[in-house]
Amino acid sequence: MPEAELYDRDFLAWTRTTATRLRHGRFREIDIEHVAEEIEDMGKRDVDELCSRTEVLIAHLLKWKQQPRKRSNSWRATIVTQRLEIRRLLRRSPSLRRHLRIEEAANYQGAVKRAAAETGLSKEAFPSVSPYSIEQILDEEFLPN
Repeated sequence: MPEAELYDRDFLAWTRTTATRLRHGRFREIDIEHVAEEIEDMGKRDVDELCSRTEVLIAHLLKWKQQPRKRSNSWRATIVTQRLEIRRLLRRSPSLRRHLRIEEAANYQGAVKRAAAETGLSKEAFPSVSPYSIEQILDEEFLPN
C-alpha cells in the first residue's frame, strides 16, 4: 500500500512504518509531506494545550476572586495542577512562552466564558481585560484577594 494511502487508512500503521524506515535510513520510502504535517501538528497541539490550561487557570483565579465564600480545596488544587502542567510544558518547550503573550486576550476571554458558566455569573461580572499579569498567573504563590 502506498505511504499516502496508508496514512489515510491506518494512521497507527503509518506511524510505525515511518518510524521503522527512519531508523533504518530508508529515507526515499518516507512520506515526507505527511511527516512534515504531523510535526507541525505536534507543535500546534502543545500551543492548544498551553492555551487550554491557561484558560482553566485564569477561570479559577477569577472564580477565587469573585466568589470568596465558595473557595474550596478543589479550586486550589486545580490552580496548582494547571500551574504545574503549564510549567512542565514550558520546561519541555521554552519557545511556547511567547504564546502566553500572543494568546493572552483570547485566553482571558475563554476564561471569562468558563468562569461565567461555572459560577452562574454574567460575563459582565468579570473585568473586560485580564486583571492579572502573566507573571501573576504563573506565580505559584499568587491568589487574588
